[in-house]
Amino acid sequence: MTRLPDVLTRRRFFGVYPSPVMSAGWLFLAAMIAAYGVANLLQSVAAARTDLHPGFDLRLLLSLGKRKTYLVGLFCQFAGFSLAFLARRDLPLFLVQAAVAAGLGVTTLLGVLVLKWRLPKAEVALLAALSCGLAGLVLAAQPHPSRPLGLAGVVGLAIALLVIAVVGFFAARLHGSHGSVALGSLAGVAFSAAAVASRPLAGADSIHQFVTDPLLYLLIAHSVVGQLLLGMAMQRGSTTSAVAAMDAAAAVPAAAVGLLLLGDEIQPGREWLAAAGFLVTLLAVIGLSFYAEPQHGHAHSRARVPVAAGRGSHRSD
Repeated sequence: MTRLPDVLTRRRFFGVYPSPVMSAGWLFLAAMIAAYGVANLLQSVAAARTDLHPGFDLRLLLSLGKRKTYLVGLFCQFAGFSLAFLARRDLPLFLVQAAVAAGLGVTTLLGVLVLKWRLPKAEVALLAALSCGLAGLVLAAQPHPSRPLGLAGVVGLAIALLVIAVVGFFAARLHGSHGSVALGSLAGVAFSAAAVASRPLAGADSIHQFVTDPLLYLLIAHSVVGQLLLGMAMQRGSTTSAVAAMDAAAAVPAAAVGLLLLGDEIQPGREWLAAAGFLVTLLAVIGLSFYAEPQHGHAHSRARVPVAAGRGSHRSD
């Protein structure tokens, strides 16, 4: 009984009162999927309307920031990130990171309905497989708070940030589908590192502990680098391809770290379901990165996107 007030205080800091059986993380997870789906669509439209940046250039973010469409998409992405942060407080990383990929299904559905995207049958089948894999993970996941990451983990995240930035500098020279997949994958690794940082950070007992934790600033740095890499990836090819590559790269490292270091749990007897669900989800996302066709790449974005998304190609939206 002496520990009960501490638990309630920790929950109250983030406005969450989950129980082991019915965690509020499930609600955050569902809202996160919708937010990321809308964010991917809006940011891809803005990236297609922005002049192509051939290198690893932070000015791309400034150019994108002048467009209302990108800013709204960025707001949706921030909302999705915040919801994912809250979901990671109790839900394992292998579930949350795989669920991020489900936002791709929302993006694709909106693209078909709003921008009149045409999907090949293979892409439709892969999206169905993605949904089945995610369903398996939901049934297998066991809500549980995170363990502390430790000093070694903090240093590892700092080194990973430097490596991602250096590799991204050279990957920015790639163009077309290869550049889209390479840069999207690097963005995924950066977002995966941010997810690893956010899982233990979400268990902060107070605002002071939250703002003084180095994980917060590593989370922000990885997110900025990931956002830049994703913007460049979306300029070079299919939105589905870029986002699918990002989601695939974001899922595996975070899932491994969560299970090995952060105490993520699987419901007893459902280990096979978790493994199968994760494998199906991962293969579906990887498949989407290869089968996806460009919806509004720079080669034809000026001709197609304004017609599908709105009137006039000279608006800053």
